[in-house]
Amino acid sequence: MIKIKKYAAIDIGSNAMRLLITNIVEQEGKEPQFNKSSLVRVPIRLGQDAFTVGEISEENIERMCDAMKAFNLLMKVHKVESYKAFATSAMREAYNGKEVVAIIKKKADIKIEIIDGKKEAAIIASTDLHHLLKTDQTYLFVDVGGGSTEFTLFSNGKMKNSRSFKAGTVRLLNDMVCDVVWDEIEKWIKTNTQEYDEVTLIGSGGNINKLFKMSGKIQEKPLSYIYMNSQYAFLNSLSYEQRISELGLNPDRADVIIPATRIYLNAMKWSGARNIYVPKIGLSDGIVKAMYYNKI
Repeated sequence: MIKIKKYAAIDIGSNAMRLLITNIVEQEGKEPQFNKSSLVRVPIRLGQDAFTVGEISEENIERMCDAMKAFNLLMKVHKVESYKAFATSAMREAYNGKEVVAIIKKKADIKIEIIDGKKEAAIIASTDLHHLLKTDQTYLFVDVGGGSTEFTLFSNGKMKNSRSFKAGTVRLLNDMVCDVVWDEIEKWIKTNTQEYDEVTLIGSGGNINKLFKMSGKIQEKPLSYIYMNSQYAFLNSLSYEQRISELGLNPDRADVIIPATRIYLNAMKWSGARNIYVPKIGLSDGIVKAMYYNKI
């Protein structure tokens, strides 16, 4: 007998908002299967407001409400049983974040929870990482968002340490990450990885997924530091318009992909990692898994 549950996750990030609808297939004696049914991404760059002006603008509140109404209707059509909506860095920092949550609840009937960086890292780490982690190896998991980057160190199959830094792609684009933050990240990575002979990176986030897709590699193969470095130079050599017209990048991806690559490269350099693996996971996947296993 097969039983199918439908869960949804809404991830309100600093660069975009996502709705993930997942079919969870339950079969006796087998591990549940999580199959993506639908993924909708809306490019509302909340971080542009939150990090520069300190509040979400009227225009973006309106756009968010429209997106949430659409998400609500899609969940209804898909017959979703349960959902969670989490907002990250931009909504955390906008002084009208709580007000926006109340407006969306009233207008779109979607309940949003604003979460901190630690909870965000924990949710992402509750995804399918266990299938990837070889118990005798050390991994630095790096999730690059628009407002912040989460670093989590795993060794011998166990989580050793985790930290969130205010260094995200939208912040970097606006030149809002000072040298002190970079120094803190470097110090944290070096301190936490120095005792291990070899560290491998695991990358998460829309930009590294795009870089991986562009590489044409098969899912289980990693990207090397040399490849990442050459891609960084190549992307920098193109104008914003060329990245859209020649590489086919979305306008809201064509600018943030460069600062994102810089973060991954620095993480590789400071941890001594030669390779980065890119599993198809993110906050929305983590939300669904955490909901299913009653962790949130």
